[in-house]
Amino acid sequence: MSRQQDLDKIAEEIRVCALCRLSESRTHAVPGEGSPRAAVFCIGEAPGETEDLSGRPFQGRSGREFTRLLGLAGLERDKVFVTGINKCRPPGNRRPRRDEMDICRRAHLDRQLAVIKPRLVVLMGGVAVEEMLGIKGRLRDVIGRSVARDGRRCFVTYHPSAAMRFPAIKGVAERHFRRLRALVVG
Repeated sequence: MSRQQDLDKIAEEIRVCALCRLSESRTHAVPGEGSPRAAVFCIGEAPGETEDLSGRPFQGRSGREFTRLLGLAGLERDKVFVTGINKCRPPGNRRPRRDEMDICRRAHLDRQLAVIKPRLVVLMGGVAVEEMLGIKGRLRDVIGRSVARDGRRCFVTYHPSAAMRFPAIKGVAERHFRRLRALVVG
């Protein structure tokens, strides 16, 4: 099978997944989207309301901010792959629970990463950092840094929605995304 076929198969499994309680309240699962040969693989938290309704990651205001930040890195949205730790919206946009993150990662996210084999994984926000790096509550220790973990090169930055809400974070996130250009090329 081609990479695209492999990703399509995983996406279909995600759309009908019932491995955790999040499947009970979702409108649509959000598998992720982008290039099957992406050098950059971006991971956020979980779908919000707009994503749950559309079935697509990073839509609405946070999607526009994400796309703008990618532009600062010289990246086009359709050339990267973007998804979340969780593929279903937690009720009321609450933080995903540990078991929900672990199930979704093992069943879906790790497989997507294995198919795409990106050069760089961009971890956006505390949930992504916690799940992918095993660092809980210490985002400040790794923010803006490149970290090697499990044979992957990861870059840690703020979630685009945090950049929208907090002016001080916005400038920092912009600097982080400008740095991505060198990390992808280097």
